[in-house]
Order: sequence, then structure tokens, then C-alpha cells
Amino acid sequence: MRYVGSMVLGLNDALVELTGALAGFTLALQNTRLIAMVGFITGIAASLSMGASEYLSTKSEEGPQNPLKASLYTGSAYVLTVLFLIFPYLVFANYYVCLAFMLANAVIVIFIFNFYISVAKDTSFSKRFFEMAGISLGIAALTFVIGFVVRMTWKIDM
Repeated sequence: MRYVGSMVLGLNDALVELTGALAGFTLALQNTRLIAMVGFITGIAASLSMGASEYLSTKSEEGPQNPLKASLYTGSAYVLTVLFLIFPYLVFANYYVCLAFMLANAVIVIFIFNFYISVAKDTSFSKRFFEMAGISLGIAALTFVIGFVVRMTWKIDM
């Protein structure tokens, strides 16, 4: 339980950032392999950034947590979430099907994680679940629209 906050940071940031990015990439790029590649590179870069930020943050607090362990928990949670979210883009050919499965995967991760936290910390499951799902899916919807606008504005056709 000591590093739950670090895992929350990595998992939540990956869900919010990558569901949004993949939704935008889906409409802008419309190529499942390309979306998977760009999503993977984006996810790895972001996980390294989050891990480094968590290291520096934990180190500056001078608390009981080991900064290296905290950064590894954050980065690992991020990378595992990235892999789970891009998986549909490696399996299916239709990018809308991939988007639907990616969003379903995000909801599954949110469900499992919030179930674990609600049991471990004896907190309300539904409040945390709907808040986290609303944020992640809301950002995904917004960036999906942004992907459409960018594609139309810049007249990108792949």
C-alpha cells in the first residue's frame, strides 16, 4: 500500500493521456498499425517522463518512500496500461473497432483498479469509478473531435 499513490499516478495519467491520444490518432491517422506505433512511442516517452517526475517529486518530499521504487511503480503502471490500450490496434484491422475495444479496455482497467482501491482503502467504489471513467472517456471524446478537426483543417488524407 506504500506505493499505491505512485501506481495511481502512472495508471491514471496513462488512461487519461493515452485514451485521448489514441482517440485523436484514430480519426487523424486511420491506420491501425500506424496508430499502434505512434501510441506506443507516445506511451513509452510519457511513461519515462512520468517515472522521472515521480522520482524527483518523491525525492523532494523526503518522506518514507524510496524515490527509485516510486518512479518504477509509476512508470511500470504506465507502460502496462499503454500495452493494454494499444493491443486492439495490433489485433483488429478496422480502426473504429480498435477504438471501441481500446475504450472498453480503459473502462476495464478503471473498474479493476477502483475495485482494488475501494476494498483496500474501504472507500466508495462507484464515486471513484465514475469520476475516473468520466475524466478518461471525456478527454478521449474531446481528442477524437480534435483529431477530426485537425484532419479536415489540414486536409490530411492517408
